[in-house]
Amino acid sequence: MTQKISMKHKNLIYDVGMHKGEDTAFYLKKGFRVIGFEADPSLIVYCRNRFKDEIENSSLVVVEGAVVDDPQYKSIGQTVNFYRNLNDDVWGTVCERRAEHNALMGTTSVVIEVPVVNFADCIEKYGIPYYMKIDIEGMGMACLKALRDFEHRPEYISMESDKIEFRHVEDELKLFVELGYAGFKAVQQQGISCQEESSPSKEGRSSGASVVEGSSGLFGRDLPGEWKTHEQVLWDYRRVFVLYRYFGDYGLLKNNVFGKVVIKIFKHLLRKPMPGWYDTHVKWSVE
Repeated sequence: MTQKISMKHKNLIYDVGMHKGEDTAFYLKKGFRVIGFEADPSLIVYCRNRFKDEIENSSLVVVEGAVVDDPQYKSIGQTVNFYRNLNDDVWGTVCERRAEHNALMGTTSVVIEVPVVNFADCIEKYGIPYYMKIDIEGMGMACLKALRDFEHRPEYISMESDKIEFRHVEDELKLFVELGYAGFKAVQQQGISCQEESSPSKEGRSSGASVVEGSSGLFGRDLPGEWKTHEQVLWDYRRVFVLYRYFGDYGLLKNNVFGKVVIKIFKHLLRKPMPGWYDTHVKWSVE
């Protein structure tokens, strides 16, 4: 199959899963143009109000609707069920498996209809970004699969990793390798506000802003830690899933008094959340 050619833009970032614009605001302060994707209508209204000036001067484009990993959603004008979480709006999803997981966590969702976004069409329209942040609750693979159709790749990508089944993490990493990515990091996201932007920044201009808890945080050359191989990061995730087994949402120590004491002690000794959740960061080439 002939791959499509779409222009690469060194000053462009895709924020796939804008939420309230925590990451978008950071990228804009660093001087990047941003294409933001959001499915939740209430969050779209919030972001359009928050970034009114940036939208007017074209430094930000907001794409409304849900990216879906299903070939039946190809035609313009289609809609899909979106599970809007009433307790934590960051957990909104079109993935029924994620919605069921959220229900087991004691939250409530309502089902609404939202437009379907063809991610490949967006890449053709807006071009290949320098960095692509993906956090869309179970649909990240749809964005990666769309890149198969194109000759060029973003220099850096981050994607929230699955924390329910290890085989899904294996599939995510396998697809990154298929796309040609060679450097990997598993980055703890809970407590992300402890990150500090390098001075001067290696990515865009220095923002002068603190990293906001709940955001995806630093990226690219500013991201702390050593870049690893596919095999090395896979072992990192094996260790992470051991922690999920004991300390995670369904962990063996999560729902009893003794276990909660153990978790508290570990958090104090290690000075980091247990087990938290992780984003996978990848880079196109290893220096």
